[in-house]
Amino acid sequence: MGTYRLYTGDDGQSHIDEIALDATPTWTAPQATTHIVFRADPAGHFQDWHPAPRRQFVMIVSGQLRIGLGDGSLHVFGAGDARL
Repeated sequence: MGTYRLYTGDDGQSHIDEIALDATPTWTAPQATTHIVFRADPAGHFQDWHPAPRRQFVMIVSGQLRIGLGDGSLHVFGAGDARL
């Protein structure tokens, strides 16, 4: 279980960093929001590469989320993980 930041670097590629929440108090401060979306995908759902449509928080409640990056690495997130 962890918290991760997914972002586009200066090289135009996606990158993932693990965030230490206890060392980053700005990440645990209250956040203003205008809407919230709940989403459930069927097992085996595949979504091709795409840029994130907006800054978003993604919390994995059950199942797994696999993200492949341009460098060929594959990252697997499970229940309890959060992606920012």
